[in-house]
Amino acid sequence: MDALQWVSEPFYFFHFLTFFSYFVFRISISQYLSPHFSTRLIHREIQSLLTFLVLTVIKLVKEETWEGFIADALFFAKGFLIVVTLILDFHLALCYGVSFFVIYALTQQPLHEGLGNSSKLTPLQLEVLLTEGKTSRFWLVEFQASWSSACTRTSQYFSDLSITYSNKDLSFGIVDLGLFPNVAEKFGIFLGVNMGQLPTYILFDNGVEVERFPTVDFEGKSSHPPMTKVCSALTF
Repeated sequence: MDALQWVSEPFYFFHFLTFFSYFVFRISISQYLSPHFSTRLIHREIQSLLTFLVLTVIKLVKEETWEGFIADALFFAKGFLIVVTLILDFHLALCYGVSFFVIYALTQQPLHEGLGNSSKLTPLQLEVLLTEGKTSRFWLVEFQASWSSACTRTSQYFSDLSITYSNKDLSFGIVDLGLFPNVAEKFGIFLGVNMGQLPTYILFDNGVEVERFPTVDFEGKSSHPPMTKVCSALTF
């Protein structure tokens, strides 16, 4: 995604407008602030900026995807903006809080665009591949939704895995439950935000489910085997 496409995405565009509005507001009222209050505000802005930079650098080191890093950076920026505006006026901070809630309700952070060697599947295509398809013995299918922050953070992993482990016996597919919510019920996937089942990964062997990953753990810390190890075991 180039810079123009990135900025034109509603999620990023409205965040940019909201943050930019603070600078416009700040400049417009600077002449009306007393020297003491202005100094206090500048100190708080510097403290917030330095804290923000430290936290974003830490997240940049720890996060494995740009989607996850951007989500964390925006979260920190929104928090510090509200903290700073509380000094100016409670109502202004409340307005920013409401604005961020509206952005969250109406837009979603875009998923990673790269598919790698995976294929986007409709329910009918998935059924055909699992029941009649002869292309691969194994299919690892990711069931995700664009409105899920967990899916956004991990969307790059699946394409990377498909590039590394795809072969004549193992294929990768993606089903968007946001477009096809009925598929979730068919495969026993709960779409509740707090259910922790998005994204869900199901491994099929000749159309039969043999393994399921309700949570993503790429470091092998969960009770389920890491997907990378399963993919390695299926690599012939």
